[in-house]
Amino acid sequence: MGSEKEPKYRPSLTPLPGGPLIYENDLYPESGKIFNSRGAEITCGRKVKLCRCGASKNMPFCDKTHEKIGFTGENVSDRRGDRRRNYIGKRITIHDNRHICAHARFCVDGLPSVFREEDKPWIDPEGADIEQIIETIERCPSGALSYTIDGVEHRDLEREPRITVSRNGPYCVEGNIEVVVQVPRADQVSKEHCSLCRCGASKNMPFCDGSHLDVGFEDDKN
Repeated sequence: MGSEKEPKYRPSLTPLPGGPLIYENDLYPESGKIFNSRGAEITCGRKVKLCRCGASKNMPFCDKTHEKIGFTGENVSDRRGDRRRNYIGKRITIHDNRHICAHARFCVDGLPSVFREEDKPWIDPEGADIEQIIETIERCPSGALSYTIDGVEHRDLEREPRITVSRNGPYCVEGNIEVVVQVPRADQVSKEHCSLCRCGASKNMPFCDGSHLDVGFEDDKN
């Protein structure tokens, strides 16, 4: 946790313009595997195309449906909200960037005394024990949340590369898998983990912005 070290080789995810995510992983099968929301491994090999238009009949893999529906995959966010806010407590400071939130709700559902959905400010760093706050922040799949204790920021985790296809939601990417994008990742957020859109509706492509909830995206298979 808090490490800036990167492995000599990292698997990579490259979004093709108007097309799928290309996942290249020379660590397979030792590491970098893909799992469904139930924890079962999805066989993928060293290179695979993952759907991000939300319409494939072979989820999570691409079946070229994007060509039929006019999917562009463009990032159309104005990024006005792309900034980090700091919520300073006596022993811990919680950092939050709403622009990249995937709305997984691990924070508001898991620790509502700190992450107060209907209150302002919405984060109370004094609302629970530090251990509970840390545990909750480390469940954030998007990298929107991090924290600082004693002047040291904890932003990344030390984990093996893997991708989880979340239930009716984004790809949860962890373990320093490189995401190759033209619009750079927001500043001051984790590079070790992120959430990537697979519903086709995000304005912050290729990253998830919670739009799967708005469009009612469903994937019963995964």
